[in-house]
Amino acid sequence: MNKAAVLVCLLFSVFSLRILAQNAPATVTYPRITGYVGIVHPIVTYSSDVPHYNFDGAYTVGMPTGINIWKSSTIGFSMEFVPHVRTTKGVSKMSNFLFHPGVLAALGKGFVFAGRAAFETSGRFGFTPVLNKTIIKNKNSSYFLAMPFPVRFGNDLPATFTIGFQFGIAF
Repeated sequence: MNKAAVLVCLLFSVFSLRILAQNAPATVTYPRITGYVGIVHPIVTYSSDVPHYNFDGAYTVGMPTGINIWKSSTIGFSMEFVPHVRTTKGVSKMSNFLFHPGVLAALGKGFVFAGRAAFETSGRFGFTPVLNKTIIKNKNSSYFLAMPFPVRFGNDLPATFTIGFQFGIAF
């Protein structure tokens, strides 16, 4: 038997024993820290002007990355950081950076509400209610969909309301 076959058999045996040994459910202790990363797409933004749709002359995408600190199974605190990239006429650049702290409230059945304050490097500020749903839950990670509804003010611009779509992985 060659060395590669022995190594494969040994690794298979070790991983099989590890899987069999992990049948007992783990207890969750609080506070609990989790992290996540995702992609957010603004769909439409409303202001005093006509609605602006993403992909209509430009495309904007964000990459939210955050840390959640759950105090209990129902309430927590979250810090999110979101760089946004905007592409117009073949030129891409980072257009904005968002600091997004907030509170988390578990609603049951995989739904979580996040109420976030918003502070942008563009000079805008406001708040963002977010409805989040876990769609796949694994032992060490979960996949989620979310709908953020950013409301922004400031920087001598009219107030805006945006509807977005977000998906990501939490771990």
